[in-house]
Amino acid sequence: MTNTAPPHTDQEAHKRSIRSFVLRQGHMTAAQQRAIDTGWPQFGVDYRDSPVDLQQVFGRPNPKILEIGFGMGTATAEIAKRLPEKDFLAIDVHGPGVGNLLKLIDEDNIGNIRVMRHDAVEVVENMLADGALDGIHIFFPDPWHKKRHHKRRLIQTPFVEKLLPKLKSGGYIHLATDWEEYAVQMLEVLNGIDGLKNTADGYAPTPAYRPETKFEARGKRLGHGVWDLVFQRI
Repeated sequence: MTNTAPPHTDQEAHKRSIRSFVLRQGHMTAAQQRAIDTGWPQFGVDYRDSPVDLQQVFGRPNPKILEIGFGMGTATAEIAKRLPEKDFLAIDVHGPGVGNLLKLIDEDNIGNIRVMRHDAVEVVENMLADGALDGIHIFFPDPWHKKRHHKRRLIQTPFVEKLLPKLKSGGYIHLATDWEEYAVQMLEVLNGIDGLKNTADGYAPTPAYRPETKFEARGKRLGHGVWDLVFQRI
């Protein structure tokens, strides 16, 4: 495609190129596809390029938490059960994970999750009003461990600056990773954002609501640590 856009700086190009995912092929089981077919009308949210009223989406005025990149949805479902007074908008792009989370919602009769299958960056930019969120969860994003791939990491200043206005004053952003070098970068990025303050002295204790994920268990088996960061909007 020919680029007819006006010239732009490298920084502007980087901001426009932020993506919350990398597409990978995955096998959709029959049960996962059935869960999408039957559960999407009630628990799925279609993307649109205009703001959505989350109170209307969930049918109640409870606190709203955005989760970006839920994998197979096991931890998301468990957190929603542990925090029934909060509502969770869970976003991922991979079909098997979307199907599996919808399957868990049905099996466990979970009513406080809504699921989106779309790029979270576009959702944040176009669908979420400023001050719409009480919290943001991003657990174990791809660490892109090779140095030449670090630019692909989700947790970078331009993306966090997109997230910040969506949080209410007092709202929080909770990150977790099992890759120490990425944890260091995450801490540096969040510390550098005006309007955010750390709730801990460095890394935070794992909040009681976050269960151990398969990534965390795998990391522990490999001798890795796990780092949580919880920052609050001032």
